[in-house]
Amino acid sequence: MLSSLLWFGLIAAFFFLMMRGGCGSHVMGHGHHDHAGGTGGSGPGGPAATTAIDPVCGMQVETATAKTSVYRGTAYYFCSAQHRDAFENNPDSYLNRSVPVAGQQETQTHG
Repeated sequence: MLSSLLWFGLIAAFFFLMMRGGCGSHVMGHGHHDHAGGTGGSGPGGPAATTAIDPVCGMQVETATAKTSVYRGTAYYFCSAQHRDAFENNPDSYLNRSVPVAGQQETQTHG
């Protein structure tokens, strides 16, 4: 009986320590770091942004009205359905390049 209580106490202490600062802290909502790791979209946790950068053309778009696509768990926002479709056909080509700064991009039509 005493050894059963001792084992129960050890398991309970281990569980408490894991929930307090280890892997369980994510489940409890105490993790304060961003898992998204990306720059173009909105990841889990934290408030959602109201604007985002279209990874195809670099244009700033309103997230409420933009076309969207989710890639590897991150939401990306686009100024047009054509840019969303181009991104979905080859997302890595847009994520692995630098997006031109607004004002330095070539003239493009959005629609």
